[in-house]
Amino acid sequence: MVLVACGPYTTSDSIAYDPLTDLIEVILRDRPDVCVLFGPFLDAKHEQVENCQLLGSFAEVFKLCLKMIIEGTRSAGSQLVFVPSLRDVHHDYVYPQPPFLFPELPKDDKPRVHFVSEPCTLDID
Repeated sequence: MVLVACGPYTTSDSIAYDPLTDLIEVILRDRPDVCVLFGPFLDAKHEQVENCQLLGSFAEVFKLCLKMIIEGTRSAGSQLVFVPSLRDVHHDYVYPQPPFLFPELPKDDKPRVHFVSEPCTLDID
């Protein structure tokens, strides 16, 4: 089973990632083999981003989002594929986009977490 989701993963009035929490619950319930997650993960057009109302840097907020997804889905065992968006405020605005960098990725999660470029060709099984 392949689950595909597209950001933004926040509501228009909050950066709390409540829709992302709901998505993680679906992943835990359905246990898809692969989850392809398209950005934006931190939307450049979000009101709080545009007005500089975040409590941390763009990169810090993005890393918290990644940790939330990776740690929250660990028990499901799903392969996670992260695809950037041109609207990811913390990432390169060039096209084609390089994959995200996340050197803090725990060693145990490396076999199931994949960062790809935009565009990319994804061969599943």
